[in-house]
Amino acid sequence: MDFYTVPGIVTSDANDYVANVWDKGHCAPAADFNCTREMLLKTLSYVNCVLQHERLNRGVWRMLEVRERDLAKQGKVFVEIRMVYSPRSQKLPTGATIPDGFFKTIKVANTTEVYYFPNITPTLSSFTHYKIK
Repeated sequence: MDFYTVPGIVTSDANDYVANVWDKGHCAPAADFNCTREMLLKTLSYVNCVLQHERLNRGVWRMLEVRERDLAKQGKVFVEIRMVYSPRSQKLPTGATIPDGFFKTIKVANTTEVYYFPNITPTLSSFTHYKIK
């Protein structure tokens, strides 16, 4: 199963991820939707994908996704991800714009947690260090 574009919607595409440090960062994680082939395939749309630093995506971001799945065992979890762009956001030669960072809000029952991750190699080893107080 490969990532795919959606006609009429401008997104990144395969060319934007060649020979660089940018991962196809899923907004809705594939691991959360691997119940059926159809559900998993929906996560592979470039609409669900953002240029995310590979070390962030494979590190503290992934660990927070694991925590979200653990929380989901206790009840409904609502997750919102906001990409941060600015006039200083880097553009690739292919034309795609790289987000400066990501806000992730997690709501469970009466609890809300907000995290901010700069889109760089993480300098801290635990996602908890990125929680906004």
